Amino acid sequence: MALVTVKPTRIDIALANAIADHTNPELEQTAEALTWGADEHVLLALAATGWLYARLRPPDERRAANHILAVSLVTAILPHVLKSVFDQVRPDRLTVQGHRRGIPFSGQAADAFPSGHAVHMGALASAAGLLPPTRRRLVRSIAAALSLTRIALLAHWASDVVAGLTLGIVVERMLRPWTLAGRSRSPADRRARS
Repeated sequence: MALVTVKPTRIDIALANAIADHTNPELEQTAEALTWGADEHVLLALAATGWLYARLRPPDERRAANHILAVSLVTAILPHVLKSVFDQVRPDRLTVQGHRRGIPFSGQAADAFPSGHAVHMGALASAAGLLPPTRRRLVRSIAAALSLTRIALLAHWASDVVAGLTLGIVVERMLRPWTLAGRSRSPADRRARS
């Protein structure tokens, strides 16, 4: 049993009701397919594959791969720990009309807070700060879009997603000093710090 019960805000409820009133099976199926891009199993597999590939690359790329793998592991574990502390009913458990319009059931009923998918995406968006501007914007746009699928599916309240994104950013930034120690700065990094 969790220690803290988290209640959705009025904005959370209004947004979830609007989604339930205006969704359709096609939109829900698309969101359900896209949300896999932020799934911890998919991201861990990609991070591990990238880490293995980076063993053949220069030291800076190996450090970056170490960082991504470490962040992926921490952001895979942390939401499970937090969900054992916090109880919050998922919005998809509170709608009948939404299910008639195609909204599926997701995860454990009381595991809404925080959104684990959003934690992963927040960390990814934060780590994208190490990339050149064009790729950084692309990664951050994808991370935001994948996080929004959790709201569209009513798997999470909007505040769960915001909390997850914020937590992911904090985790990534806290791990940087250890995982990226000794990394040489690229010309883009030096310009950004000026």
